[in-house]
Amino acid sequence: MNKNSGAFVNGAEAYGRFLEVFIDGHWWVVGDALENIGKTTKRLGANAYPYLYGNASSSGLRGSSPEVSGYAKPEKFIDKRFKD
Repeated sequence: MNKNSGAFVNGAEAYGRFLEVFIDGHWWVVGDALENIGKTTKRLGANAYPYLYGNASSSGLRGSSPEVSGYAKPEKFIDKRFKD
């Protein structure tokens, strides 16, 4: 009588396995989504505020007036405007 078998027991076991896979899969998807959101937020923050993230390269702040040349060209440094 130790071997329980029947429609209810088999159905409960199947439901338990399904629920375990279902919950595990959802945690996997949610974990991946949160990880990607965190990486994207960090990347956007580094682009918007490079001095906060240690990417303070002044070579990215170059340009020229389109009124003079017709289109923007990286010829003169403009990073002095942004320094205090």
